[in-house]
This record gives sequence, C-alpha cells and structure tokens, in this order.
Amino acid sequence: MSSFKAIFKKQFKDTLKNMGTLINFIIFPLVAFAMSMLVVVEFEGVPEDIAQMLSANMPNLVTMMAAVFAGMGLIPAVTGIISEDIEKKSLRFLHMAGVKPAGYLLGVGGITFMFSIGTAIAFGLISDFVGRDFWIFVASILSGVAASIVLGATIGITSQNQQSATALAMPIALILGFGPMMAQFNDTIARVLHIFYTQQLNVIADYLAVSGVETPLWQSFAIIWVNVAVLGIIFAIVYKKKGLKG
Repeated sequence: MSSFKAIFKKQFKDTLKNMGTLINFIIFPLVAFAMSMLVVVEFEGVPEDIAQMLSANMPNLVTMMAAVFAGMGLIPAVTGIISEDIEKKSLRFLHMAGVKPAGYLLGVGGITFMFSIGTAIAFGLISDFVGRDFWIFVASILSGVAASIVLGATIGITSQNQQSATALAMPIALILGFGPMMAQFNDTIARVLHIFYTQQLNVIADYLAVSGVETPLWQSFAIIWVNVAVLGIIFAIVYKKKGLKG
C-alpha cells in the first residue's frame, strides 16, 4: 500500500506537469461539445420531427468521441508513461527502493483512472443523459478506460523504449478508437468490432437513447469486462515473462 501511495503521488505530480498527457483528458470532451453545438446551430429552425431525430442521434456523436478518448487517447498515454520509465531506468531505482511492480502499475493506472472520471462525467453531461441513464453511460466509459489502461500497460512493458512503444500502440489505438466511428456507417464493421470494448460504448448509447434496441444492457457490460479480463490475463503472462525491472 505504501508503494502504491508513493507512485500515485509521483504520477499525479508528473501528470500535472505533462501537458501532453493532461490534454488527453480535456480535448476529447471539448471536441464532442463543439460537435454537438455545430449540429444545434446547423439545424436550428428545422421541423420538430427532424429536430427530434437529430436529438435522438446526439448521443452517438458524443459516444464516438468517448470511444476515441478511451482508445486513441489513453492507450498511447499509459504506454508512454511506462515505456519512458523503462527507458530511463526509473523502474530499476524504484525496485531498488523496495517499490513493487504491482504497486507501480496500480499507481500509474489509478491516477489515469482518476483523471478519466472527470472526463467521463463531462461526456455524460454533453450527451444529455439524465438520472440512471447518465450514470450508466459514465460507467460504460470508465469500464472502457479500465480496459485501455491494462492494454496500454501491456504494450508498455513489452517495449524497450518510447519509440517502439508508440509504433506498437498507435495502430491498435487507432483501430479501437476510430473503429466505432466507422461502425456507425457500416454494419459489417460493426459486426466485426462487436467483440471489442470500444464498440460496446456505441451499443450502450443506442440502448439508452433509442427504444427497441435488442442487445441487453448487461450483455454489453459483460463484453467490456470480458475484454478487461482477457487483457488482464495477457498482461499477467507478459509480466511473468518480462517483469517491470527495466
């Protein structure tokens, strides 16, 4: 627990100093807000039935950006944090000081998750979901965040330096982040991506915003957390093989 607290405090200070990392938690909800405002301005004064249709589809705009945040934003961020410490041999000194690798990972992941809570709430407010639906939507985003943290950590410890980590993380992040956006317009892509956690954010938003969606809400959350579990197993295998001593 003491190791977790030490790493948590260290990473909190480092995150506040690193604008490149900090901007990830701010820019995506801002873009989603700007997109929603553009739609309102563009279609102001249209007939009521069309306005209602646009209002019903508004959560999709926000959800697409939430998926981009969880995928493209967080995976490279977590990967970069860990690969930087490995490259600079910081983990070796932490290990010599008695900091356990598990405490390090919990600290890095914990601070990333904490900052993501504010981002998820911002997405929920922009989406216009209220009451129970609001918290379900926020929980779905944070579930995706958990998966991205584990995936980013796995990529980070497999890399020798930041350059190789970025080269591996970005293609994966782009697919998981922008895939759900393309799935909005292509049923084949939607079916292929159905097993991935970022696509399930779209499914949950559709369930909350549109009546008659067949996929049960619990099933989408189950798919997300199966993703987390599978990624956790992969991380455990990689961790056992390589470790985090740097």
